[in-house]
Amino acid sequence: MIRWKKAATAAALAVTAALALSACTGGAGDNEGTGEGGTLTLGAVGSPTTFDPSGSQWGNAAPYYQAVFDTLLLATPEGTIEPWLATEWSYNDDNTVLTLTIRDNVTFTDDSKLTADVVVKNLQRFKEGTSPDAGYFAGVTSFEAPDDTTVVITLAAPDPAMLNYLTRDPGLVGAEASLDSEDVATNPVGSGPYILDTAATVTGSTYAYTRNPGYWNPDVQHYENLVINVLGDNTAQVNAIKAGEANGVKVTNNAIPEVEAAGWTINANELDFEGVLLLDRDGTMNPALADVKVRQAINFAFDRPGLLKALYGEYGTVTTQVFGGESPAYDPELDSYYDYDPEKAKELLAEAGYADGLTISMPTIAVFPPATYALIEQQLADIGITVEATDVPAGNFITDLLAPKYPASYMALEQNPDWQLIQFMITPNAVFNPFHTEDETVNGLIREIQYGDEATQADKAKELNKYIVEQAWFAPFYRVQGSVATDANTTVKMLPTNAYPNIYDFQPKQ
Repeated sequence: MIRWKKAATAAALAVTAALALSACTGGAGDNEGTGEGGTLTLGAVGSPTTFDPSGSQWGNAAPYYQAVFDTLLLATPEGTIEPWLATEWSYNDDNTVLTLTIRDNVTFTDDSKLTADVVVKNLQRFKEGTSPDAGYFAGVTSFEAPDDTTVVITLAAPDPAMLNYLTRDPGLVGAEASLDSEDVATNPVGSGPYILDTAATVTGSTYAYTRNPGYWNPDVQHYENLVINVLGDNTAQVNAIKAGEANGVKVTNNAIPEVEAAGWTINANELDFEGVLLLDRDGTMNPALADVKVRQAINFAFDRPGLLKALYGEYGTVTTQVFGGESPAYDPELDSYYDYDPEKAKELLAEAGYADGLTISMPTIAVFPPATYALIEQQLADIGITVEATDVPAGNFITDLLAPKYPASYMALEQNPDWQLIQFMITPNAVFNPFHTEDETVNGLIREIQYGDEATQADKAKELNKYIVEQAWFAPFYRVQGSVATDANTTVKMLPTNAYPNIYDFQPKQ
């Protein structure tokens, strides 16, 4: 049971640089009462590290890139994938060759024309680039353009997430000449709805955009101007909202009462889960974690409803599975597979030979509130597990985790669509499987998902999810509510597959 008496402050895993409000430009007043054609001012939790598409990221960085670049395909609030720069697509019989038809009426803001050759150059640069998501193309053997409007992507094996990847940073397309320019990192040239105003932009704090007059899809250009301000912490977010200096702001959940009191609307999704990653499932670093009973004991140790209430109030859903509610793998019954049962946990530890307890090393990081770690340590201590905590600088946290330097860690991760999550967390070479755990059952299910038809993929994904939960590969706590606040003049539709909405889905109220 949780004995923590004071509700903790929730923290976003994001860049935490605060924005001086005096640097904000294009405030909400520019949009007030103007309807279509005013200025949309957004608040985001971090800034882009580069505007070079080959080094781009997604998640909370998405709006910076969507403003200037189009993606090949579009993820919608309804959870579908729709045409964008590519109008049609099809696979061959064994799903190893994806053919895309490219629009023939699109020009970049340098007046050059979109062609299949330009798309291929962007795709190849991304595969060879510095983006943390470059691995999405690891299974691609070639990108080809047999004519001006056809792109062919050949895969070594089926990749059921490829279409989804093309709605994100791997699908961004920049003008050909700009890709080889010296200022590619700071002066993006795309075919998107807006153009970055470099003179009005303050790197790291304020990004100003103007409407692209030649945009191929004017129906989604709801504003003449766009401003994105970096509001990296709770204070900056709330101050901007109270001062009326924004129309839409990504907010931390502990700010919601103040935000709603200011008359703003909270738009929510559940994308991320938080919990303990039990990474060393082979016992390479900590032999105890190789025993499924120890991993199950850890799951039974946590009072998930109590943790959620203490750390996030009502803003989340308790779960013991890593697949999200939008996933075909999702099973509502697995949200409560491990109910809080410290006595059961102690029994399992005794059966595994650890009646006298054990020690597990875990890193800590300042972007999560200290209360999080205190509660984890307390509840594990209640069943006889001692946490040996090491404070890690923010810049080293992910690197150390994936080195790997720790057998387990508290973490927040995105609940991606099925195959994307499998590639991210479960396969032997997955990013968040740093000890390269393999399991015969898991490998077999992965093969059936990869090579099966849609019905088979859904069925086998459910089987995989259940098996992963039973084997306690992870100890999820809850899906945390993601919140974007909008003012009285603005509406937005949230995406089920990304932390930040599409910029096209912000609209002025009529």
